[in-house]
Amino acid sequence: MSFFESPLFPNLVYLALMAGLWFAALAVVSPGTGVLELLALVSLAAVGLSTIVLPLHAWAVALLVCGGVVFVLSIRLKRPEIWLSISALILSIGSVFLFDVEQGFIAVHPMLAVVVSGLTLGYFWFAIRKALVAQQAEPSLNPERVIGQIAEVRTMLDPIGSVFALGELWTARAAKPIKPGLQVLVTGREGLILDVETLEKPGDIIPNKGRRRK
Repeated sequence: MSFFESPLFPNLVYLALMAGLWFAALAVVSPGTGVLELLALVSLAAVGLSTIVLPLHAWAVALLVCGGVVFVLSIRLKRPEIWLSISALILSIGSVFLFDVEQGFIAVHPMLAVVVSGLTLGYFWFAIRKALVAQQAEPSLNPERVIGQIAEVRTMLDPIGSVFALGELWTARAAKPIKPGLQVLVTGREGLILDVETLEKPGDIIPNKGRRRK
């Protein structure tokens, strides 16, 4: 019996398929490096070549698609645990009978299919839910709020420097040089750069204390 005819081969191809899907999904979430995209391409290409000697059951592929649809619906519907369980069941059945083998009807080990399907659904459900919550949440700091606030100069503004306002350090610019420690008024914003102007004459304020000299 050759390696391609052994019971281990369909399980390895199934793991390569799931790994390719994981890499592809993670590449969408964190694009730019190219490593995840390459791993996804290699894994899925290997699966594609394997189907030459290991044909797919069309109805099992349809089950996998249905399981994915139910998973997507579980994110929006009430009682998501029920829909997730149904999705896991459908995906597990589709995984077990995914490949057409001659030595038996079951190609992928049922325990492997259940574990991999459950881990995949669990990870992506929590990841997608977390992403949706983050998108719907209001920003912790509205940049427009800083306009009109009093800020303290932290590094020399000549004309670009940094100021401290609303509990954060900002990049700022001023029309005239301003020493560190002085208080300034935020008059505008361009992107993440604040426009500021002095509140007092530099000689009227003690640097780093912001108090008038008596």
